[in-house]
Amino acid sequence: MALTFDRIPRNLRVPGVYSEINNQRAISGAQLLEYRRLIIGTMLPAGSAVPEVPVQCLSVAAADGLFGAGSVAAGMVAAAVAQDDFTDLFVLPLADPAAGASATATITVTGTATAAGTLALMIAGRTLQIGVASTDTPTLIAGKIVAAITGDASLPVTAANAAGVVTLTARNKGETGNALEARVNYFGESLPAGTAYAITAFTGGTGNPPIADALANLGDAWFQAIACAYSDAANLTILENEQFERWGPLREVEGHVFVAANGTVASLGTLGNSRNSEHLTIVQAIKEPTPAYEKAAETMAMWAFAVSNDPARPVQNLPYIWSKPAAEQDRLTLPERNILLFDGVATTYVTAAGVMQAERLITTYKQNAAGGADASYLDSETLATLIYLRHDWADTVRRKFPRSKLADDGNRFGPGQDIVTPKTMKAEMVAKAMEWQEIGVVENIDSFKELSLSERDLADRNRLNNLLVPDLVNQLRIVANKIQFIL
Repeated sequence: MALTFDRIPRNLRVPGVYSEINNQRAISGAQLLEYRRLIIGTMLPAGSAVPEVPVQCLSVAAADGLFGAGSVAAGMVAAAVAQDDFTDLFVLPLADPAAGASATATITVTGTATAAGTLALMIAGRTLQIGVASTDTPTLIAGKIVAAITGDASLPVTAANAAGVVTLTARNKGETGNALEARVNYFGESLPAGTAYAITAFTGGTGNPPIADALANLGDAWFQAIACAYSDAANLTILENEQFERWGPLREVEGHVFVAANGTVASLGTLGNSRNSEHLTIVQAIKEPTPAYEKAAETMAMWAFAVSNDPARPVQNLPYIWSKPAAEQDRLTLPERNILLFDGVATTYVTAAGVMQAERLITTYKQNAAGGADASYLDSETLATLIYLRHDWADTVRRKFPRSKLADDGNRFGPGQDIVTPKTMKAEMVAKAMEWQEIGVVENIDSFKELSLSERDLADRNRLNNLLVPDLVNQLRIVANKIQFIL
């Protein structure tokens, strides 16, 4: 009897027809991964969530209750679900840094209104319409500003009025508050006649929550896409090291981290050049009204949705829904964006219609371990494709050979025996690569056949060693044309 059974015993003598069900051949074709997203951000004491403990959160209302309305974490959830409210989302909330300080800014109102009008004030990308009556004094207008801010719980700031000077204070302590911005007339509105408004930048936010203990609480929970509110060197190093471990062969719960940063082209270039990790993407958010941490969350959500559908398709020319672009005069030029891409900073651009879109979501990886220039992990889609290939192949092996025996090539075994040899495993590898080619994530199957191999370990006869050499499909980034005209 050559056929191998799992549950029908060999010593069965009772007459009957016995059938066991086996699913080893049930699944065919390439199976796409289901992504889970993670946001790391600061909560407020009013939130019901437990700091440093991950919690599922799928809506803005839930985020307000869990992390406190107006918190960094709640704002990041709002940005993520605006881009994609379908993919599973978790949040790792952190308490304010104990030694941190809140960022502040001021709005100084001058002039008495000479006619009724509407003040279009934007704070952290949220627009407030404030009615101003004729003869309103600076103190009255400032009081109306404070009332409007206080009435919008989603705003990440509180406000106080002192004789026409409104002081804005970030709800959360830390450097994230320095990413906030207040401005007027973002959409080209007009100020109420007779009034003027001088706005200072948010400054004074210091400290970030340390994330090491919180990350430890994740255990081996798998999150393929992660957005972090903090871009300081200490926390980025911790995140990079965590992903290095998670990408290891003994864990394989890998993910990709997104942060965003405001500042100047020079300061972002310095930040990008200070990192060298294939697991980190830093997105530019220069002079944009939406907080950088919210842009990080929306970028993460955009990327996760795109690569879960097709890991090799470029995540470019996709629109931002929540995050707003910089004013036209502040938008980066093509040369500036090109410089940032060589500095390890991902870029976005703005269309003629005023829509901000992803341009190239690169990683910060620029050099190999020996210090040589290396573009092998330049694009985040490469990492997404590798995540997919590794897990699709592993799932295939686990599904088709869960209890197989291992033998050398060249033996003649009875039909139906659950035995694997290097030759049959190599055939399985090629078949899987052909499925990957069918869905457009690898190319050049002949090269895969030639370079890939399967061999029995010389020291451990129960071990099969495989080398898979897929040629990843690339992304169409640049089309260069030369037009030679004839008169």
